[in-house]
Amino acid sequence: MLADALFFSAVLFAIGVVGVLTRRNAIIIFMSVELMLNAVNLTFVAFAQVYGYAGQVFVVFVMTVAAAEAAVGLAIIISIFRHRHTVNLTDINLLKG
Repeated sequence: MLADALFFSAVLFAIGVVGVLTRRNAIIIFMSVELMLNAVNLTFVAFAQVYGYAGQVFVVFVMTVAAAEAAVGLAIIISIFRHRHTVNLTDINLLKG
């Protein structure tokens, strides 16, 4: 059971890393980061079933950080889209006027 959950978590994390490294769309990168956070949550829950409930406490903290990241990150993406009319990271250069 633990090995299956850890394998699935590693696969989810790897998919997230590939998404962050290969995509140029800010929303896709944002979703990939969220996927990596969910993979870490799955690992914490899997270890919590074996070693105790401390992992579930960390899951609550990670979910809180992910919710705050989602709110702030989407606000930044919407603001950039309103000014630049794109969310493609290769077209966005915030240092130019």
